[in-house]
Amino acid sequence: QVQLVESGGGLVQTGGSLRLSCAASGSTGSIYAIGWYRQVPGKQRELVAQFSRDGIINYADSVKGRFTISRDNAKKLVYLQMNGLKPEDTAVYYCSANQGPLIYWGQGTQVTVSS
Repeated sequence: QVQLVESGGGLVQTGGSLRLSCAASGSTGSIYAIGWYRQVPGKQRELVAQFSRDGIINYADSVKGRFTISRDNAKKLVYLQMNGLKPEDTAVYYCSANQGPLIYWGQGTQVTVSS
């Protein structure tokens, strides 16, 4: 059983920055992939950035060069540093983790970028 809690969302202007945090707890030892997704109402949830099971980092093309995923294993935290934010980045951002056949999701945190 894994619990994920996101934080750090908010309202920023175009060009601003935010850092999202995902705190993992519970039986986290067998997690083989963890990362960030985002979703806009009426659209599919999309991958933003993740540490994959192959040990590589995957980014959506739309965020490459602007977003950076990182982690602090000792604190069981995963971060998403978002720079150069654009209105099209507005979405609910979710932390997600894979463990065996299961997929865990956090509750989400709202990011709104104004023009």
